[in-house]
Amino acid sequence: MTSLSVEMLAADAAEPITSAGNAQLGIAVLAGIAVIVLLITKLKMHAFLALTIGSLALGSFAGAAPADTIASFTAGLGSTVAGVGVLIALGAILGKLLADSGGADQVVDTILAKASGRAMPWAMVLIASIIGLPLFFEVGIVLMIPVVLLVAKRGNYSLMRIGIPALAGLSVMHGLIPPHPGPLVAIDALDANLGVTLALGVLVAVPTVIIAGPVFSRYAARWVDIKPPENMIPQRPSEELDRRPSFGATLATILLPVFLMLLNALVEIVVDDPANGLQKVTMVIGSPLIALLAAVLVGMFTLGRAAGFTKGRLAGTVEKSLAPIAGILLIVGAGGGFKQTLIDAGVGQMILDFSENWSIPALLLGWLIAVAIRLATGSATVATISAAGLVAPLAADMSTSHAALLVLAVGAGSLFFSHVNDAGFWLVKEYFGMNVGQTVKTWSVMETIISVVAMAFILLLSLLL
Repeated sequence: MTSLSVEMLAADAAEPITSAGNAQLGIAVLAGIAVIVLLITKLKMHAFLALTIGSLALGSFAGAAPADTIASFTAGLGSTVAGVGVLIALGAILGKLLADSGGADQVVDTILAKASGRAMPWAMVLIASIIGLPLFFEVGIVLMIPVVLLVAKRGNYSLMRIGIPALAGLSVMHGLIPPHPGPLVAIDALDANLGVTLALGVLVAVPTVIIAGPVFSRYAARWVDIKPPENMIPQRPSEELDRRPSFGATLATILLPVFLMLLNALVEIVVDDPANGLQKVTMVIGSPLIALLAAVLVGMFTLGRAAGFTKGRLAGTVEKSLAPIAGILLIVGAGGGFKQTLIDAGVGQMILDFSENWSIPALLLGWLIAVAIRLATGSATVATISAAGLVAPLAADMSTSHAALLVLAVGAGSLFFSHVNDAGFWLVKEYFGMNVGQTVKTWSVMETIISVVAMAFILLLSLLL
């Protein structure tokens, strides 16, 4: 395909698939979400089918041609699976290698031996925050899931008591801390200082993750007291192993993709020259796909061969790891399809139109716009990009610290109340074996706490700086 064709396709994609007014779009959004919730909760329909039907209903209520609605949904499904699906598959392979080799047992046994019951949620939030620093949320969760599920089962903890701190650590890093894509886009749009944003982001992130993680997990565990889903728990090896990988080798394998992505981020900051040879190399090895693939290949030796696996046993482990994630891939993909249908219908622009005449402080305005777009489209990245673009003129007269705080305000708003139009909602629901109501009570409330608490600390810092 020629570059001209690509540009034409991009221009076409930017055009809304409907000419409906804002009122009709608002009704269509509510109707689409209501259809999804009713199909899942009342008719017990599989989430993949419900999301597909809900997307078609949204397009119909918005007055879009059926062919355009289908095209938007399939494009969103395809891009989501392309972006996340391979990462989930590689994460599942790595998780299976960890489980079958005894490496996951080694990590869990070591953590349980070092951390007491009360300290465990704090240990999980610390580990997740470190792992989540350079990683996309989806990559971090597929790396953390085997450890979270095994710790909850072996230590007889409520899954929410262990899982919420891990999710909070990953989510806070994703929304507030560069080099994640959302904060980086906002920093560029607002011409903010990356170093100052990073420093202030850490100041906001630490108390936020404590409140939304270990503290909130106490209440989440009471509201939703569930055990780890048996079909997702990495099982102990079916036969006794003569040996298993050491804790150091296992931890190094898990952290390898973290190291590679962090190295890429640091080189981009320090070198900042795409033509530089070193940056070209780190851009490749630090991409999520290559970093996770490298971890899988290394794990075959540090985990599989260290446990005495033959080539046939390694091949069997890889094959068995992929079957359980088929349903998850379809649900997450359909969530991405619904999100794209919302965006293509013009819902994001509708929110921007409503916000143009709001006369409120810039930090609060950026947060509210990001919240509205997040609720409507389900995409934290879309919310960050749109809100940052709208409030960018306001940053021109701001001090360096307040421009950085505006970036953080937009990032905090982009995390508000994840629900059925967010692919991450379905990812968490399926991995933790919850129903829609349980996911809202835990994951959605946790995301809201992160957004509100972070914004409170941002406003506090704005008074002090």
